[in-house]
Amino acid sequence: MSGTATGRIRIKVWSDYVCPFCMLAEGPLHEATRDLDVDIEWMPFELRPHPTPTLRPEDDYLPAIWDRAVYPMAHRLGVDITLPTVSPQPYTRLAFEGYRYAAEHGRAAEYTPRVLRAFFQENRDIGEVAVLADIAAELGLDGADFAEALTSGRYTEAHRAALRDAEANRVSVAPTIIIDGRHRIEGVPSVAQIRKAVLDAQAEQDALGDAAPACGIDGC
Repeated sequence: MSGTATGRIRIKVWSDYVCPFCMLAEGPLHEATRDLDVDIEWMPFELRPHPTPTLRPEDDYLPAIWDRAVYPMAHRLGVDITLPTVSPQPYTRLAFEGYRYAAEHGRAAEYTPRVLRAFFQENRDIGEVAVLADIAAELGLDGADFAEALTSGRYTEAHRAALRDAEANRVSVAPTIIIDGRHRIEGVPSVAQIRKAVLDAQAEQDALGDAAPACGIDGC
């Protein structure tokens, strides 16, 4: 389904908490939509789900990609971001299950940027339940209940269902942004790209709403 029951534009952002480009995408996304009627939902796309080995910052790959692409883009966007030294990089399933908890308790919008900042600005291991519970408590959530939810697997099936949604939408890179079910942007977007896609989606909704009622030969 595109849009929402209230006519607001739905934006789904598939991301991973260890993807620096997902953090860099957050600013343009919010700047482009701050005065528009949108609902933003962060969706999971685990780049390296368990048991796939995660990357190590002391190996050659991460420093090279950060020097070549991440740091120059961050400088252009004015974002404070540093290659974390957590090694190997954490798995992110628990962080995503924590997002389901935060969403159920009205803190979805705050949770994702806070976890990204914890990893990329504070060098914290976001694969640890204790770290995630501290973040949850900082956001006004019940840290103890949050931790129990993660250790007991309360949101594991909901997370798996969200991963199936990524497969259904053929998501293969992070970030992938789908606006109103039709407009797709892969990679870090510009403010203009996001805004045009949202305004186009709104215009499409308005056009559907203005369609003249009629009956066909098979009935009304």
